[in-house]
Amino acid sequence: MDRIERLGRLFERGGVITADRFRRTVELAWPRVVTGFAIMSKQTVDLAMVGVAVGTAGTAGLAFALAYWGVVALLGLGLAGGTVSLVSRIYGADRPERASLVVTQSGLLAVALAVPIVAVFITLSEPLVGLLGADPASVRHGGTYLTVVAPAVLFELLNLIASRTYTGIGDTYTEMVNRAAGALLNVVLSAGLIFGAGLGVAGAALGTAVSTGVVTLTLGWGMTGRSYGGRLGMEPSPVPVSAGRPWIDRALLRQLLEISLPEIGRRLAQGLVVFPLLWVAAAFGPVVVTAVEVARRVRTVVNSLNWGLSLASSSLVGRHLGEDDETEAGAVGAGIVRLAFVLYVAAAAAVALLATPLSRLFVGTPEAVARTAPFVVVAAVSAVGQGVDGAATGALIGAGDTRLPFAASLVGRYLFALPVAVAGLLTPLGVAGLYAALLLEMHVPGWINYALFRSGRWKAVSRRYGPPTDA
Repeated sequence: MDRIERLGRLFERGGVITADRFRRTVELAWPRVVTGFAIMSKQTVDLAMVGVAVGTAGTAGLAFALAYWGVVALLGLGLAGGTVSLVSRIYGADRPERASLVVTQSGLLAVALAVPIVAVFITLSEPLVGLLGADPASVRHGGTYLTVVAPAVLFELLNLIASRTYTGIGDTYTEMVNRAAGALLNVVLSAGLIFGAGLGVAGAALGTAVSTGVVTLTLGWGMTGRSYGGRLGMEPSPVPVSAGRPWIDRALLRQLLEISLPEIGRRLAQGLVVFPLLWVAAAFGPVVVTAVEVARRVRTVVNSLNWGLSLASSSLVGRHLGEDDETEAGAVGAGIVRLAFVLYVAAAAAVALLATPLSRLFVGTPEAVARTAPFVVVAAVSAVGQGVDGAATGALIGAGDTRLPFAASLVGRYLFALPVAVAGLLTPLGVAGLYAALLLEMHVPGWINYALFRSGRWKAVSRRYGPPTDA
């Protein structure tokens, strides 16, 4: 009996998830977890290196710039959420040519979104950072990062579409190799440019731009159906993008937009709340801005688990619905949510215990460490809600149910988290308002979406889009 089997039986005895469903989840999830860890770690490493090379002004500037870059990534994830939902269900119904058309249309939408964002980042970088109340030094560093990284916006959106396509067809290994290699290249380039060439924040941005472009080329090779020649076990996509077929199908495009737009809204709700939170943090000075950003970066690394669990949930639920098996779709979704809760509690406990040494990796002075460590602890606790949210929302997305998760995201972040953070400026609550905001922004939508999944309404939503061969 191998390790996965033993671990699966342990979880099954604990009532978390059956051994068979655990194995299928792990087979899909582990490459995505590695991918997520690699991608999330690269910005975290960039932040640490900039802290060493430039200091607090550099890390604060990078925090403001990464808020804008985060919006780009979340926009792409929203569009990719619609992509994986349709691709998994249509491919599960044995219609690869229809699934390929979904991917083509998603790529065209990604290009249409990227072009104006690139133009804005290049022309308005410093004014954008200045809107958040940053001090002049932080504005200069943040503006530099946005200007240099701007071309990578197009690359990142296309990479997300390609990655989710591979997930939708059940191949998470190929994207893992491509994305992990790109993340490693990013760290190597950034280190050389930041320290070796002395470029500071510009070096971090240039490393990100170049490495993201390289991933676009390598993923694009497989996404056009070309073979990797058996290298590293990578496979070409069975739903390749092709210029030789019609690019637009109105029925599929309508379904893609209907599923993606609420998911884009949900993702943007996650990203946009960062701006007022950073504005509140800026009122307490660049050290608190850095502390908030360090906490958020640590939390994103913990959330690498959901890169696998959420996408496995979407893919497995979508495929079972494509096979007209609602019972198994519900069972596997529920099992993954319980698994996510257990894993995130363990990860949060480990991070909380290591909060002080983790803080020292990013900030050097005792005052900054003392400010940062409590934020890291709070972020670790908030990650548990994020874990539940990702797994439950993944199951809902697999069924095409994206509207109420969008509403849950709005409620948690804008009716709970943001007012509490602002209250910290107006009352003696102070920085504790930011602690509470970090908790509420994840736990409120997480448990709402879990309740939505438990209600079973997603089955009725799924039936509106099926059978998938009728698209």
